[in-house]
Amino acid sequence: MTGMASLSCQPERDRRFGVGSQPEAASARPSLPVLGTCHSRPGAALTCVSGWKLGGIFPSLGSDVIRLSHGYMTGEPFELFQEMRRVRDRIYTALDRRLWPRDQTDLYMLLGCLNCLMAAAADDLGYPNASEELIRAAWAYAIAIDHKPLMAKLRADLAAVAYWRNRPRQSRDLAGSGLKYLTGGPNAAQLHLKYGRAAARLGDADVARRAIGQARDARERRNEDDLLSLGGEFGFSRASQHYLAGSTLLEITGAEHDAIAELERATELYEAGPEEGEDHSFELRMLAQIELAAARLRVGELDGAKPALRPVLALPPGQRIDPLPQRLETVRAELARPRYHGSPQASDLAGEIEDFSRDTIVGALSALPG
Repeated sequence: MTGMASLSCQPERDRRFGVGSQPEAASARPSLPVLGTCHSRPGAALTCVSGWKLGGIFPSLGSDVIRLSHGYMTGEPFELFQEMRRVRDRIYTALDRRLWPRDQTDLYMLLGCLNCLMAAAADDLGYPNASEELIRAAWAYAIAIDHKPLMAKLRADLAAVAYWRNRPRQSRDLAGSGLKYLTGGPNAAQLHLKYGRAAARLGDADVARRAIGQARDARERRNEDDLLSLGGEFGFSRASQHYLAGSTLLEITGAEHDAIAELERATELYEAGPEEGEDHSFELRMLAQIELAAARLRVGELDGAKPALRPVLALPPGQRIDPLPQRLETVRAELARPRYHGSPQASDLAGEIEDFSRDTIVGALSALPG
């Protein structure tokens, strides 16, 4: 797969997801002590079989994938990951039988979507290597059925993993390659913005700003993205588009006020609720609040930082996913600047962030044996 980094060894917690182990023969089901394997056996499943009619099984599996995609928007990723794995095992069982080719194609798409969802959950739980491997597995299914919108979605997701792992060049290139598969609609807008954010991190402000405009145009352009009908994680709301535009601008020196305007618009749209046909992700909503707090601190608006962080700091531990304490470090860095030295308000807020980061789902999983 062009542009994908090879998976490196990760500490013991990544091995709980099965990273590094190879699947057995087609009939085998590898197991792991905590979460179960991340491998989705693309080689075992990608065989041409025909002759058995799915009947009532496929509608049930399709409904499960849609339910999990919507559930991921607001649910706790640990429980959802386990449910995703159970549904994936049911699809494997169906694939072990003889299928009509059209049913096999549908199941491959569902497996690609499930691995995509599992990759997102794995990354939230602090297993980025496992997330990358799940995206690779999903890519195998997307390639097999030549599903370009799914291929574009997987490029966008891998671009995000690369960005948060401080690989902006790879992130930019992956987002750019995704635009070969999808040129219009919300998910094309997402690709433009991820391209622009990585470009901003690399210091190319002009390209970043241009990408924000291209994202606006792409959203309104006619598209052939049937993933949007699944909803949930497979869509990209207007609120999230403003969040990602603000996140991009925050990477540009001197663009803090523009970033604040985008992020405030995002928070307003999140507060108003999803538009028709949209879903709102609690993760992106919380990241928008964090970015808004960082942007306000950067321009000296200490009084505006704590209200922005209030919904984040109120999250239960099960929803304190890995990206949140990571991004909160940028807020702590702003609070540590000389302009805030000696400020009790800044000190108290830094303490609240530290308390938040001490009790997370990632920390709870790291403490598990095995």
